[in-house]
Amino acid sequence: MPAFKGLEWTFDTVASTYEKLRPGYVKELYQTLFDYATVDEKSNVVEVGSGSGQATTPILKTGCRLTAVEYGKRFSDLLKNKFKEYPNFSVITGKFEDTEFEENAFDLVFSATAFHWVPEKTGYEKVFSMLKKGGVFARFANHPNRDKGNPALSQEIDEIYDEYYNKYNNRKREVLAEYTEEQAKARAMLASKYGFTDIQYALFYRERVFSAKEYIELLGTYSDHIAIDETIRTKFFSKIEDAINNHGGTITIYDTIDLQLARK
Repeated sequence: MPAFKGLEWTFDTVASTYEKLRPGYVKELYQTLFDYATVDEKSNVVEVGSGSGQATTPILKTGCRLTAVEYGKRFSDLLKNKFKEYPNFSVITGKFEDTEFEENAFDLVFSATAFHWVPEKTGYEKVFSMLKKGGVFARFANHPNRDKGNPALSQEIDEIYDEYYNKYNNRKREVLAEYTEEQAKARAMLASKYGFTDIQYALFYRERVFSAKEYIELLGTYSDHIAIDETIRTKFFSKIEDAINNHGGTITIYDTIDLQLARK
């Protein structure tokens, strides 16, 4: 779903549901990251926009000192409780772009499906200043695509979006398409504008199957859906739930996960 600037607050209203239904990341992504960057108990790491910590655990288990920067107070509290057994973990509640960090002090800065909320120039320049020489910036994100194996269901859901989501937002229907290698490469090369080198990228794929009820819960974690007036949103979600139940009771999401790596 598209990310609308100014809706960052919405995630914090559904912290527990987000933790339950938003996906983590595949182990192959972390292996690629660790092949590129050494992360161990000597490493000083910052995570930008940690949410409920789906991407945090594999990094934290390396023994590194990890500071999570999270805008939402509920998410920050969730993170503190979730990782309370790790003395090397801490949380800063606030926007990354407003948080002060020591320059040339960090071995890794990473962000999982969150860096798009940070203004590009501000974000990349800040990360570059924070990293030690040779330090690494890892940016990754999940790009879901709706059930391409069930075109009748997709068509009906498109029509429901026209009636509720698009009409509410005064938008035209968007043509859904899978995230491409060209898009991943273009995102990776953004880092070159800000002094980074040794730029690499990789793509990973998976499928997730949801019941109608689970899928509605998932939609309720999307910022642009949360922002819809509650009365309209209730009807909107009910129509989608009915559509899924009328087409077999489940919906499959096809994820493309991209990883961009760059070095200072």
